[in-house]
Amino acid sequence: MFRLLNIELHKIKHNRASKVLIITYFILLTSISLIATIKFDIGPIKFHLAEQGIFNFPYIWHFTTFIAALFKLFLLLVIVSMISNEYSNKTLKQNLIDGLSKKEFILSKFYTVVLFAFISTIFVFVTSLILGLIYSDYNEFSIIFSDLEYLLAFFIKLVGFFSFGLFLGMLIKRSAFAVAAMLIWFFIETISYNVFKWNIFKDTEIADYIYQFAPLKSMWNLIDEPFSRLNAVKTLANQVGENISYDYAVHWYEIAIVLGWTFLFIYASYYLLKIRDL
Repeated sequence: MFRLLNIELHKIKHNRASKVLIITYFILLTSISLIATIKFDIGPIKFHLAEQGIFNFPYIWHFTTFIAALFKLFLLLVIVSMISNEYSNKTLKQNLIDGLSKKEFILSKFYTVVLFAFISTIFVFVTSLILGLIYSDYNEFSIIFSDLEYLLAFFIKLVGFFSFGLFLGMLIKRSAFAVAAMLIWFFIETISYNVFKWNIFKDTEIADYIYQFAPLKSMWNLIDEPFSRLNAVKTLANQVGENISYDYAVHWYEIAIVLGWTFLFIYASYYLLKIRDL
């Protein structure tokens, strides 16, 4: 495993665009801490976002993983460019000539995907822990380390998403077209879901049940939006007669669905490489 990882990291090390994207990604993750500085002072109205409880334990694990997952497109570009560079620079063929099997080639990419997801998860954990220790009203050990399943969901979500990008990169061979294909798939899922939910099944749970098995929707379902959990949002909703009551938990079957897609994407990538004439 480490030999295969070392090969991929060596390639990334000598790719300037990949290094820029990776640095940008982690800068954006760090920028989550800047949310604490957001203040609005308009006459008698004083609003400090950090005082709304977004950095309270254990809520912070939900909030930061949801926000951090929005930045994953930057690492997706690194993943798909890894594949396109293999074809454009003919390093894929050279690696196979040098003795790397097709299975090892795909595993080297997958190990890199897992490494990116793992480092991102550790980074979000450390950032969230620091912010929570500074701003949280609750610092009991049992509270700090509760709801850590959101970090597991974040890790699984990134692995699944990057595996999808790896498959599209193998399928299309061009990074720009692979990212475009991902965006097209996103719009197809989103539009068809809304058509089914609001026009065909008339706001029933049928569309949600069906689309929980769609690749991108299943990844989205791992971490539900956290904003409606805030007391300020609940108070505002009650004032207008709305009762906000959602299930925010991370469920085992949601993780299983994303892991299933991850396996399919990696196997499909290997199958494509296996049948292609290089």
